[in-house]
Amino acid sequence: MMSRASRAFVLVASGLSAAGALVLQGQAPEARTISRAELDDRVRGGWAGQVIGVSFGAPTEFKSNGTIIEGDLPRWAPGNVSNAIDQDDLYVEMTFAEVMDRLGLEATTEEYGEAFRTSKYNLWHANAGARRLLETGIKAPWSGHPKYNVHANDIDFQIEADFIGLMTPGLPNAARDFSIRVGQVMNFGDGLYGGLFVTGMYAAAFFETDVRHVVEAGLALMPPGSTYAAIIRDVLAWHREDPANWRRTWQRIQDTWDKEDSCPDGSLRPFNIDARLNGAYIALGLLYGNGDFARTLDITTRAGQDSDCNPSNAAGILGVMLGYSKIPDEWKSGIPALSGRKFAYTNYSFDDIVASTLTRAELVVRQAGGQVTADRLTIPPQSAVPPMLEQWEMGIPDRIVEVDDASWQWAGPWEPPPIGLDGRAERGRTTSGKRAEATFTFTGTAVTITGRYAADGGRAEVTLDGKPAQAINSWIPQRTHDNALWHIYGLAPGTHTVRIATTGTADERSTGATVLVTGAIIYRSR
Repeated sequence: MMSRASRAFVLVASGLSAAGALVLQGQAPEARTISRAELDDRVRGGWAGQVIGVSFGAPTEFKSNGTIIEGDLPRWAPGNVSNAIDQDDLYVEMTFAEVMDRLGLEATTEEYGEAFRTSKYNLWHANAGARRLLETGIKAPWSGHPKYNVHANDIDFQIEADFIGLMTPGLPNAARDFSIRVGQVMNFGDGLYGGLFVTGMYAAAFFETDVRHVVEAGLALMPPGSTYAAIIRDVLAWHREDPANWRRTWQRIQDTWDKEDSCPDGSLRPFNIDARLNGAYIALGLLYGNGDFARTLDITTRAGQDSDCNPSNAAGILGVMLGYSKIPDEWKSGIPALSGRKFAYTNYSFDDIVASTLTRAELVVRQAGGQVTADRLTIPPQSAVPPMLEQWEMGIPDRIVEVDDASWQWAGPWEPPPIGLDGRAERGRTTSGKRAEATFTFTGTAVTITGRYAADGGRAEVTLDGKPAQAINSWIPQRTHDNALWHIYGLAPGTHTVRIATTGTADERSTGATVLVTGAIIYRSR
């Protein structure tokens, strides 16, 4: 397991000589100017792209996992953009934009975490893990660390990073720094780099006309030794080899990368919410869409899995490249009717968030040493410098073990879960009593114990190979959805034993002391 000291994100940028900086296309950048009118057009185009992309892809989200969506996609109508009002792709990132608007650009990771903790919307995966941890006293950035959050490589920050790229025109290192500060709330390693990839592409999109160069700019902001960087290098290479057949490249992505998802919901299943795979679909859509708005949406959506988040990212980036004025009317004609409505759980309308982004962009440009006048902004040169490499992984999912397997031993008042309101019994074993014990013996290098977090969740003590380990607190705040009760990774190969002992106690906010275990996922090393 990664040491506490390694958790400090010391940027490679500090003390790096100019000769060591990554310079795109082999040329040192020069200061660039952009008029206020053009900046407005491109920022507005980026937000419009997000709104359109998420609305277009929403009907197919996770309905095609590991297969291309064939046939006709849902027909687009101008009014469809209203779907974006209630999409987490938009309102979650606006939580963090609001922190910047309220506290300034120097807001800390802990302050972003506090705003996230008190949010009221539904959350899943890394976001849900982060809110649950924040509510139980684990502060950011530890709320996004894999020691506590098994979803740290999931897609969450990747779909919430757009607002950072939109306020850092031509400034990849500013995008990097803000991304790290915000993204640590819920992600780590490749999960965090997904946000860097997206914001690096946005930052480049203000001054680029070639989508390949934009994807390369996103790649340049990630540590080259990361797994995420490897998958994007593959997509770029496959596109160069075969620039016409996106389906062939999609299949190569599947054959090489769409396997071994360690997320408890994706392990040994077609479902894959890993940031890296879905990021490859973003790159796929941009590269093969080649600047065509409709084709970019079509490819990124047909790639499947998170088929609303991925076209939202891709269309947002392309929206900056094109500018709002050049997005085809058939796609954007519904936005004027939407522009004054507040996004769910926020104080921002479409027009509000555009104005807020423009104000922050001016502040960022000044902070970076640029100039802002009445009619234009001068962007200082920045060569992309990635942060230091930090990687983690659970390993390869090897086996899902149900509670009736001989690997489990049960002692005390465990019972089958009661019949639900739908007339079906939930799987697993449950208890509200004290001194109920469950012992699980497995061979592998990592394990996730799955179960149910609930408003009536209770506590349990845990030992691993006879030594005290992180305890279980299965209470969870409202509108927060998770099923990973306990996990550990980086174990020595061999046989290990996890013992769970309920205490009959609970968080003071819990309505009971229930602990429900549904099984385990065993992982092996690569």
